[in-house]
Amino acid sequence: MHTDAVHQTQFVLLNESTTPVLSRLSYHCAEPFAVTVAFRTERGRWIEWTFARDLLVTGLEEPAGLGDVRIRPDLSADPAMLTLEIESPDGYASFELEREDIESFLESSYELVPLGTESESFDIDGLIEEISNV
Repeated sequence: MHTDAVHQTQFVLLNESTTPVLSRLSYHCAEPFAVTVAFRTERGRWIEWTFARDLLVTGLEEPAGLGDVRIRPDLSADPAMLTLEIESPDGYASFELEREDIESFLESSYELVPLGTESESFDIDGLIEEISNV
């Protein structure tokens, strides 16, 4: 069976809370440069953020990201954890993610589109058509 997407669900800690939040990481071959992280709200809705897969790759070893999404290994006292920071005009949130979960997710995404070969899977004509029809 061939698949064109990877999804991984896990619980994460929000802003040092003791109550875990359900989250989901997604990767789709149709968007080979991007990953999406979603967080389930108290009302059952999902809040999604899409950003570069490279941000997760770099964030495993050093602080990465300059904008609305940042990931870093050095904010957590536990080396098995990573900190994902998300900021918008509506607020700021900090999540603790297990390094092993991120590594496993990335390895699964590499099986679909190996790191460094994203441009070979990117449908630029499809993107142009999509934005031209707006």
